[in-house]
Amino acid sequence: MRTPEQHAVAAAIIVLMREVVYRDQPSHETVWESLQRHRADVADHFETIGIDLVVDETEGYAYLRTRDAVDGEAELPRLIRRRTLTYNVSLLLVLLRKRLVEFEAGGGEGKLVLGRDQIVELLRVFQADTTNEARLVDQVDATIKQAAALGFLRELRGQAGGWEVRRILKAYVDAQTLADFSARLAVYAGGPSAGAGSEAKDADD
Repeated sequence: MRTPEQHAVAAAIIVLMREVVYRDQPSHETVWESLQRHRADVADHFETIGIDLVVDETEGYAYLRTRDAVDGEAELPRLIRRRTLTYNVSLLLVLLRKRLVEFEAGGGEGKLVLGRDQIVELLRVFQADTTNEARLVDQVDATIKQAAALGFLRELRGQAGGWEVRRILKAYVDAQTLADFSARLAVYAGGPSAGAGSEAKDADD
């Protein structure tokens, strides 16, 4: 029979294999507490299979990251699947990251929440055909759903059309990626090649 400590470690391992753990999410409260007490045990478990446990105390989230194989080391099979994102999803993630930077620089506290119409406006200038409003909105809705499925957006209950930008986005779109992509936004804006089918970046799932 497992001890309470062993049960806590096992539960944390299982939840981490399913999703990002957030300190401020009620359903993750017990798991977050377990990570505070038993982080070394959880990290040791994943280390044996080439996975790093990343805990960001400042932002309040924890997630798993596949470790790159060192020279001369055979790669292990991937536990965390990698998806290739479309241009629109990659663009939205970078734009949301920029808004998050602006939100924090402006002294914003708590969660960054954007309405559906605000997200439409973020993407509008970078769409090749902005004259067909219905088509644009449909594309944005599809992009939002994909970003939410990846864990970067969360729909707020009781707030129609409200989306919380999850801070795990900081780990995915780092400062260098943001700078590199921002330098290219003018090239993409309204360009004929900015189609939804263009592949841009891989994301761990």
